[in-house]
Amino acid sequence: MSIRDYFCYNLLMKNIKELTENIIKELTTRGETITFAESCTGGRIAAAFTAISGASSVLNGSCVTYSNEIKHQWLGIENKVLEQYGAVSKECVSQMLDGIIKMADADYAIAVSGIAGPTGGTPLKPVGTVYIGIKGSGTKEIYHTVFDGDREAIQEQSVHFAIEKMGELLNF
Repeated sequence: MSIRDYFCYNLLMKNIKELTENIIKELTTRGETITFAESCTGGRIAAAFTAISGASSVLNGSCVTYSNEIKHQWLGIENKVLEQYGAVSKECVSQMLDGIIKMADADYAIAVSGIAGPTGGTPLKPVGTVYIGIKGSGTKEIYHTVFDGDREAIQEQSVHFAIEKMGELLNF
């Protein structure tokens, strides 16, 4: 990593940390909660939040639902959705949002499912394909993204994108 890349990365990490702190403060002020259903990010969004003091006032819990079976059992993802569209799809992430909001009795949710690689990609869904959903305040948005880089880079970009979109929903 070049010195320029190092400083850019550290600035990005600082901005994401500040944004996460602001989300926690805003939800605390509102008396609202947030939860996460993560697949390819493996709990990294929850880790970003729990790294901030005060997160317990807005985060009761979250789920890492990596397998289709657990997505179905824990979040209620319909088998027909998994069979027809796959876990890496708008339809699956939509149901992940609904399932985790219900499970955690939360006001807001972030759900992520994707292919971080280096294996698992297909011509229709290449490595880097990630669906990220945000739900709350009467809205549900699902984003189809394709990130570049290795596994860790794709996971980190997914986390940053999700937190940024949550910030936008709260008008930051």
